[in-house]
Amino acid sequence: MESDCRIPVACCRPRVLLLHALFWGLVSLRVFGAALLSEEKTTAVKPVVAPCWLLENFVVLEECNRCSDFNAKTQTVCRQTGYVERVNCTKTSRQEYKSCRSALMEEHLFWKFEAAMLALTVVFAVLVVIRQRWLDRLASEKVRRQIESI
Repeated sequence: MESDCRIPVACCRPRVLLLHALFWGLVSLRVFGAALLSEEKTTAVKPVVAPCWLLENFVVLEECNRCSDFNAKTQTVCRQTGYVERVNCTKTSRQEYKSCRSALMEEHLFWKFEAAMLALTVVFAVLVVIRQRWLDRLASEKVRRQIESI
């Protein structure tokens, strides 16, 4: 009685074994390389001060506006979403900028997503129709051959 848990002969060929070794070597190199690169460095790091709007209540002075091109490149709060609002912290009375999400941007992203889904629907519907026609043609050829053989 033979076991069904045998390794197929095709998997033991030198070319396949070499490809497996190369693949797993690259995977392990990627994992260990990332681990080595992510080790914490012992350099002096300046402490990051949390913005006041994270620690206390604030009042919005200016509603959410789009950043200018210059501000988008220079201010870190502009880099996150491209929109900022000016806030005033109540305890410290400091004015700072806070990244925000614009309703216009959200609507634009929504319609972009809807358009992408509609396009994918059309593409896959066309693919289904083409495949169905191809399968129908194969079936009719098979029936035709069976009828001719009689």
